[in-house]
Amino acid sequence: MLEALERAAQDAAVRAVVFTGAGRAFSSGADLKGGVELGPEGKLNVLGQLREAYNPLIARVRTFPKPVIAKVNGPAVGIGCSLALAADLIVAAESAYFLLAFVNIGLGLDGGASLTLPLRVGHARAAEMAFLGERVSAAQALEWGLVNRLASDDQLDAEVAELARRLAAASPDALQTIKRTINSRLYAGLAEVLELEATLQQERVESADFIEGVTAFLEGRPARFTGTGGR
Repeated sequence: MLEALERAAQDAAVRAVVFTGAGRAFSSGADLKGGVELGPEGKLNVLGQLREAYNPLIARVRTFPKPVIAKVNGPAVGIGCSLALAADLIVAAESAYFLLAFVNIGLGLDGGASLTLPLRVGHARAAEMAFLGERVSAAQALEWGLVNRLASDDQLDAEVAELARRLAAASPDALQTIKRTINSRLYAGLAEVLELEATLQQERVESADFIEGVTAFLEGRPARFTGTGGR
């Protein structure tokens, strides 16, 4: 995806970018059943994954010189939700929902959500979404200001296409200037937030609470968190 963005940045014919999910979900987040492998000491190299893969993508979405639309066609979960939050505009299908479930497995936020979420919905709602780890429906997301537009599932493609056409018809220099000036104040600390999230997330994945959270998820039971730090 990062490579695709770089190609689009250099292509003058590309005036706006839309990204969406390739299946029923926009993004289901980390695959806890098949994608999380613990090492001999029960540790996972989240720091490296965030620094090398996810954070550069999140940062590039914000610095990309053209408008970026997140077409949220289904559930946007975990760092997939964080990716949507980094976009300039979010259009969601009625059946979509947003979920930052990190707390449910003993983790903190990542993917820049510590900054991008409160910028969109304010501190009170950001804290509720992050601390409780509950689903936010597309309708609720619209009411909160998390998304820009809501479309019925069968009209999502048409709604986003029309929005993209309007952006493509606008002055590309004007749009770049607007995004640059918005970034200059609101997102000035994004790099620092991404690094802090990554560093603290590594501490979390080395904790007993993370092991318990993942184990409880796989076993289909409530987690019993102790807050005892590392294993």
